[in-house]
Amino acid sequence: MSLVAAAPQAPRIDFKPMCLGDLDAVLAMERRVHAFSWTRGNFIDSLDAGHSAWLLYRDDVLAGHALCSVVLEEAELLDIVVDEAYQRRGLGGRFMDFLVTEVRRAGALRMFLEVRASNHAALALYARSGFDQVGLRRDYYPCNAGREDALVMMRAL
Repeated sequence: MSLVAAAPQAPRIDFKPMCLGDLDAVLAMERRVHAFSWTRGNFIDSLDAGHSAWLLYRDDVLAGHALCSVVLEEAELLDIVVDEAYQRRGLGGRFMDFLVTEVRRAGALRMFLEVRASNHAALALYARSGFDQVGLRRDYYPCNAGREDALVMMRAL
């Protein structure tokens, strides 16, 4: 008798549009990941403005969310979160690839984002996704010690 272990299946990744009914779960995730998170009002305003808002599912479990705006030929990544339980598994890179495809489809030729100077994991993700620093916003973000700089990053699409 031979026992052969079945090869593990790769997780299924799905992207679905975000709607108002998703906000309780999105806000809970946002608060778990960010010390200074978006508010319900921020999300409602963004959805009302028609921003591109997406949910990331891994094996039917909500694992992330992101919002982008596209105006003419420029896109901006407004917020991206991968829940702590799903970080360091390549989901951030897959989500970025998906978002780049979506904003390109909407006509964007460039994509911008702002990131905390201290967020080394996000900086590494954005660099792997082809973003370069193009600016600095001093004292942009609130933090426990007052304010923190934001790095402005951009990539051509």
